[in-house]
Amino acid sequence: MHRRIIVPGVLASASLLLAIPASAASPSPGAPGIGDPYYPDYGNGGYDVSHYDLRLTYRPATDELEGTATLLARTTQDLSRFNLDFLLDVSEVRVNGVRASFTTSGEHELEITPGRPLPEGTDVTVVVRYRGVPSSKEAYGFTGWHRTPDGGVAANEPEASWWWFPGNDHPLDKATYDVSVQVPDGTQAISNGTLQSTSSRAGWTRYSWRSDKPQATYLATLAVGRFDITTGTTESGIPVLNAYSEDLGAHAGAARASIERTGEVADWLAGYFGPYPFNALGGYVPNTDTGYALETQTRPFYSPRQFAGGSNVSVVVHELAHQWYGDLVSVAGWKDIWINEGFARYAQWLWSEHEGEGTAQELADHVYASHPAGDPFWTVKPGDPGPENQFHGAVYDRGALALQALRNTIGDEAFFAVLKGWPRTFAHGNATVADFRRYAEEVSGKPLAALFDTWLYRASRPEGAAARAASVASAASGDARVAGGGPLVPPKSWKKIAATNGVHGGGHRH
Repeated sequence: MHRRIIVPGVLASASLLLAIPASAASPSPGAPGIGDPYYPDYGNGGYDVSHYDLRLTYRPATDELEGTATLLARTTQDLSRFNLDFLLDVSEVRVNGVRASFTTSGEHELEITPGRPLPEGTDVTVVVRYRGVPSSKEAYGFTGWHRTPDGGVAANEPEASWWWFPGNDHPLDKATYDVSVQVPDGTQAISNGTLQSTSSRAGWTRYSWRSDKPQATYLATLAVGRFDITTGTTESGIPVLNAYSEDLGAHAGAARASIERTGEVADWLAGYFGPYPFNALGGYVPNTDTGYALETQTRPFYSPRQFAGGSNVSVVVHELAHQWYGDLVSVAGWKDIWINEGFARYAQWLWSEHEGEGTAQELADHVYASHPAGDPFWTVKPGDPGPENQFHGAVYDRGALALQALRNTIGDEAFFAVLKGWPRTFAHGNATVADFRRYAEEVSGKPLAALFDTWLYRASRPEGAAARAASVASAASGDARVAGGGPLVPPKSWKKIAATNGVHGGGHRH
């Protein structure tokens, strides 16, 4: 507070003001972005959400969504105003029970100004009432909502929540969820976690789901339509719920033959990554025309097109591996995407070994030999690919190749100790590629900066000593996989693994 003249009568009050910390005396707006250089406007500053309670009504015939979102949060600064990421039409906002003013700005910002500033460290309850037609909304020229013949689906990366609930849309701000959705009788609503209850009244059925472990906003999902639902339990005791659109046509059998092995795959992955980290499991296949899959927490989304060529358990392995690498431990920033995708792809390589369809080393050799030195594949740096290449094939394949190089460098005992210890060490949190390198160095006792630089950060094909260190030197000559001078002969599993390239290609950058 600045005054040009201070008369004697107010000297005492002026001294009192000077004694108040500047932050307490001057609340300021929360930042309209959380600080991610790939997506500067994603997420928001000034608060941290601990829980979302979403009470929704959806009309499949018109794609109309009506909702009340209650957010429990805590301020991280003295706030005069804060933002939520959201696109639908808002009718009312309350902060701690009191009406707040609001407006919109930018592509997806809902600006909220409470009646009085919120001091740092304050518990805050925010209630937002809204409605709209999600499929009619776009941001940056794209939509994260998929209209289907019998309803709609929210599943996209790195953003999907803007189309169905207001939130702090960045993996750094995880929260628990209660999602309760009312739909017309004969229609189901699928979401994350456990189905707590269903109730019917006057032609409507309400499905109430709960996710009781921290979950990033892009991993929250909603699917409304007519589904055939199967249930079961894994050998380790985790309840499994899978859902298949009743209108999958020729893809139905292959989809079921793949996804019904979810429990088996999760138990197998636990042998490498540690116990399955959540209390629910499954997958769902709506009748969408997208081509990708997504690791929505506890219940991955699969496009029917993933099964156009027949059953593909490899894509199930990929999405379930993300439950540890991506969901349990999430990226600190989107540039750290290798922690998600390189490991999910490597899990597919391990599954190939398990199925006797090619070892991880054979797959690494094939990837290396398939991309000569001048191939643009090597210009993508998995450790920091840039937003335009976040889901490039090199992040997956070169990313897995880096893990094989790490395995060959530190040995199997240390490598598999790292794979299992990492999710436990960073459980329910966020981490960077640098965090992983330091953890691998700690476990293995070896310096690994040069290896990580070579395989993750250089825009060129590793040659010579680096290639030999990864045991791909034979592939460098092209001899290992060539029969009689003919084309490269891939391992048997390669076709199914390659079919999952671009599994997360639904993002607006692709």
